[in-house]
Order: sequence, then C-alpha cells, then structure tokens
Amino acid sequence: MTTTGAGTTGERSGEGTTGEGTGGVPAAGAAATSAAESAMRVTRVGAPAAEATGAEATGAEETGAEATGAEVPAAGASGAEGGDAGQERLRRWRLVLGGDTADGTGHALSGRDAAMDGALTALYGQDNPARTGGRDRSRSAGLGASAPSVARWLGDIRTYFPSSVVQVMQRDAIERLGLSALLLEPEMLEAVEADVHLVGTLLSLGQAMPETTRETARAVVRKVVEDLEKRLAARTRAALTGALDRGTRVTRPRHRDIDWNRTIAANLRHYLPEHGTLVPERLVGYGRASRSVKKEVILCIDQSGSMAPSLVYASVFGAVLASMRSISTRLVVFDTTVADLTDRIEDPVDVLFGTRLGGGTDINRALAYCQEQITRPAETVVVLISDLYEGGIRDEMLKRVAAMKASGVQFVALLALSDEGAPAYDRDHAAALAALGAPAFACTPDLFPEVMAAAIEKRPLPVPDTA
Repeated sequence: MTTTGAGTTGERSGEGTTGEGTGGVPAAGAAATSAAESAMRVTRVGAPAAEATGAEATGAEETGAEATGAEVPAAGASGAEGGDAGQERLRRWRLVLGGDTADGTGHALSGRDAAMDGALTALYGQDNPARTGGRDRSRSAGLGASAPSVARWLGDIRTYFPSSVVQVMQRDAIERLGLSALLLEPEMLEAVEADVHLVGTLLSLGQAMPETTRETARAVVRKVVEDLEKRLAARTRAALTGALDRGTRVTRPRHRDIDWNRTIAANLRHYLPEHGTLVPERLVGYGRASRSVKKEVILCIDQSGSMAPSLVYASVFGAVLASMRSISTRLVVFDTTVADLTDRIEDPVDVLFGTRLGGGTDINRALAYCQEQITRPAETVVVLISDLYEGGIRDEMLKRVAAMKASGVQFVALLALSDEGAPAYDRDHAAALAALGAPAFACTPDLFPEVMAAAIEKRPLPVPDTA
C-alpha cells in the first residue's frame, strides 16, 4: 500500500494535491486520523462538511480515535455512555473537518485537542477560494516563512502525533507550502524527523546547500542510513552467504552439508527396484564460503528525481554487499551521463552526496558502461534500478540486455527499490524486458535479499504477484 500525505483533498486542504486512487477525503485527516495515513491501514470515511453531523458520522470510529488517543465506546452503549459516544464522535469529526462554520458539529476543543487542531490548521487550513467555493474561512493560518516558526511547529507535531504521521505531515509541508528552501538552514534540519523522503529532498538541494548546512545535512542523512543498515544488513548477509554456499558443490560433503536432491538425481542409475532403495555411490553437497571472490554484482541506479528513495536504499545495500569478501560489488549511477561511485561504496553517505538528482535518463549508455566492466559473465549479476523511462536509444538498450543474458549474466530489472508501493514506469519497456526473460518489477527493501539470493543461485526470481 502506498501511503502519501499529499494524496488527499478536502475541507482543510490548502491546495488540491491528490494521489492516485484518492479523492474527496479531508486533507486534515492525513494527520487528524493518524492511523489512516500511517502503517495502520485504516480507510477513512470522507463526507461534505455540511452533512457530517454527529448522527450521520458513521465510520468515524475507524478514524479519529487512533489519532487523538480516545477509546471507542462499546456498541450498544446507553444513557451516559451513549452520550459520551456521541460527544466522542463529534470530537473526532471536529478535528477532521477543521472547525469552520460549516463543519456542523458545534463541538468546541480545549487543551491538547485545541493544540493538535492548531498544528493541523497551520498546515491544512490555508485560504483557497477555489476549494471553499468562495466562502470566507474564518480560521486559516500558516507556517510563515521563518525557520523558527516552522521549527516550533515541527516540535508541536512530534508531541501530538506518532513518527509515521510526522513524516507524512513534513512531506506535505515541503510539497504544499514550498518549504524546501528552509531545509538549507541548520536549525530547521535539526528539528525535522529524518526519513528516506527527507534524504531525497536534501539530495535534490545539494548544489544549493551552503557549507554551514552541509554538515548538518550529512548528519541527518547518516542517521537515516545507519537506521536502514541496522534493519537490513544482517538479513542481507545471511541470505547471500547461504546462496553463495549453496552455489558451490563438493563431492565429499559432511553429512549436514549433503544436498539430497542433487545426490538422488546423480545416483538414479543405482536404484534397486527389488529392494526399493537407491545406492548413493556419489554424494553431492554444499560448499562453504571462502575468501575468494565468487560473484560479481553491478548495481546500476537511475538518479532521476523520482528514484530518490530507491537510490537511498540501493546505496545502503551496496555498502552491505561491498562488506562481503565473496562478492565484488560495483555501484554505478546515471542520468544522461554515467558516474561510477564504486570507490565510495563503503560509505553510503558519500555515495548519496556524490549523486545528482534530476535530469534526463539514458539507460542504454549506462548499460553500455556496465557491459564493459563484465569479465566473468557466468558469475555476474547486473541489477538495473530504474523506472525505464528511456531518453536514449531504446532498441540498443534492449540489444544490450539480450547480449548480457546470452553471455550468462543474471540480469535483474527493478522498477523501484522502496516501500512506496506501485511505482510509475514505462510499461512498454517493462514488457520488452519481460519478453527477453528479464521481468521488471518493484521490490521492497525487505524482499531485495531474497531477489539477490535467487539471482546468485540462478533460480527464478521471486517476482511479487501484482494481480
């Protein structure tokens, strides 16, 4: 599931930014109903402000309680309990709808609820005649243009909302209110909740970033990278070490290392039907990882602006692969030019600050460079991470992929390497690669170790079912 803060519209909305598959849902609900916009996958029920009365607000139980910390009264409550349930329902709708005169709830907020509403209004309560139908919105506010006011607001939302929702609101503030320039100020960076999307924004500002901010930005990026490494490194090493071990065969294995499937297949001629048994004259077993280089991996990463999250994850995986002695890893990034960042691969932060987000895309040129680096085709895995919007020569690109596969290279095409869900991509190019035996698919960071293990063992890739 794709969770985006900008993908909502409605009564609190300042600008009608919508995401695919969403519409008619109050934008304030992106934060007021925190679980709906975070990983809790709760579907919000949107309603026009004039119709959203307490009696009609069915479905509100699934939205406001998670954000405000209130408990949902049990079904069938009567008397005082029934009245409490009605007031709680009104309270939630009041937070969702923003408190304009047309919200229909008549419910007043105080204390923590009022402070939470103020934080939401600062982001989602901007005047927008096109959205309000010409009505005079009595409550509209903003974050202003100064870093101190934004820093205070960031502190407020971190107080009232969980980290996942804070990240959504930060993205909305940057995209809707044009606050990217404020990220150039150190005090602003120190206040933000660091995540992959923020890293992408910082990288896009790279050339405009003054030296006074660069060190703070590197610290923010390093924190995100270190968190990702803690999450992904151990599992990746375990999966790939196992794949490398299984890829090596020995004929005198220890009992625990016997590959029984291959041993049986190698001794079928010695089957004794009268005894119903097979005599294994030759054992086949798994080898053990050695210090010698067994596989070569080339990560070829599109650095166009839309690929920023994939670039962050790929740089982390590149560092993990580079730490394994049995794998020789090369990291290449490209737009219309190609940059080999292998000399920086051990430090993902150096890799990320060596990239240049934006620009065109020439996949053919990037693959031509990668093809020149291949010395052992049968032991090489090439991973192309791109949305496949090719600005170069399409037919040449496909010919290079076909030539690499014919020589024995394991070719993997990932449309995205992130948790973003289904990406936008060039479907014609994806279909053409699939016809060559190189299916293109989006891959989450958690699935990537399994994909690489399958490529190393030369078995079918675990392509996610998108049906």
